[in-house]
Amino acid sequence: MFGSIAWATVIASVAALLQSTLLVKFAVFHAVPDLALGVLVYSAYINGTPVGQTVGFASGLVIDFMSAAPLGFNALLRTLIGAGAGLIKGTFFLDRFVLPVVLCIVATVLKAVVVALLHFLFAGAVPSYDLGTLVLPAEIALNAITAPFLFAFLNLFSRALRPRMDS
Repeated sequence: MFGSIAWATVIASVAALLQSTLLVKFAVFHAVPDLALGVLVYSAYINGTPVGQTVGFASGLVIDFMSAAPLGFNALLRTLIGAGAGLIKGTFFLDRFVLPVVLCIVATVLKAVVVALLHFLFAGAVPSYDLGTLVLPAEIALNAITAPFLFAFLNLFSRALRPRMDS
């Protein structure tokens, strides 16, 4: 289990670095696909809640250090998303197209809801999505478009990302 947590955290951290440096140049309505979120959803779905929570916390902490967000903001956000994605482990067959799209759309919407809740609770000290712009719909669409490709790419590393069954 430790190996899959470590690899998923490393891949999510690299994805976060890519999305904050390279993909920002290709932003659509100031939104970029959240590849780190996709990696988290993939690893949580195939490994379950404990791995999802741990990868979410660790990768969120890395993202907190890379961003201007309050320390712990992304860690909390991604821990909750990792736990939620891990709860449905084995519930659905991992389809190559539909399920990654649906999982990433739901994760992005959950992310927006939790961000809005934290924004409300902390009286604006936490940034939130501006519902008057197209940033959130664009991010949902970009995450949905990239999800099947990201999941297919991550399947190439399934030996490292899936738990080992010891007999």
